[in-house]
Amino acid sequence: MALNDSDLHAPGAASETRRPLIGLPTYYGRSQHGAWDVHASFLPAVYIEAVSQAGGRVALLPPVQSWNSREVAELDGLILTGGEDIDPLHYGAQRGAHTGPANTSRDTFESTLYVAARAAGLPVLGICRGAQLINAVHGGTLHQHLPTVPGLDQHQGATSGMFLDVDVSTEAGSVLAAVIGPSVRVRCHHHQGLDTIGSGLRISAHAADGCIEGIEGCDSDSDAAPMLVAVQWHPEETPDDLRLFSALVAAAGKRQSIPKLREDA
Repeated sequence: MALNDSDLHAPGAASETRRPLIGLPTYYGRSQHGAWDVHASFLPAVYIEAVSQAGGRVALLPPVQSWNSREVAELDGLILTGGEDIDPLHYGAQRGAHTGPANTSRDTFESTLYVAARAAGLPVLGICRGAQLINAVHGGTLHQHLPTVPGLDQHQGATSGMFLDVDVSTEAGSVLAAVIGPSVRVRCHHHQGLDTIGSGLRISAHAADGCIEGIEGCDSDSDAAPMLVAVQWHPEETPDDLRLFSALVAAAGKRQSIPKLREDA
């Protein structure tokens, strides 16, 4: 369709609201379709749909190079998504018998991206693997296989390969409680979990068996600090409840009024 001059000056075009731009890192893998067998960049569509339905725009970030804080500042928010196990070397542990193969390039790319996002003052939402990565970057550790941890229910490991419904309680006064309330039933699929919590983070949600299901920045309830919330469950799997995505998009929208990093910064 060809554009004419009137299209460029349509009523209201200059005053249209700019939707917050949310970065979603992708990861490389093998894609087979038809006659093609290629190296491709992946991200499940449910994350893209959740951000879009919450009012944000999506920027898919391929893991080809590191982003510095000035480049990340071009975004308005960041979501670190679910996926495979993190290499235990990232939290100073030996590989356990149940830990899956490492994707070291993804670990490095997303860790660097997260550090740059925090330096740039972006609001961040971590989901499952994303929560584990955030904890590791802050110096925390992980349980490498929840079914072998005394006191934690077997169902938390989601070893059946299916999403399971889990009741979660939030900590009073936390950002997570302000967003989703005192309790919620969520969709879980993780055989690893948070153990020691990293510096600058605090626990904001538990499952009934004590498994840590949510963390957030210690200063996340401050108006001056960017949102940092991470959960072990998968909010993208409940499309009728977009509260976490909406909170991230809203925080990203507020950041739009903050000047981007100057070239001489």
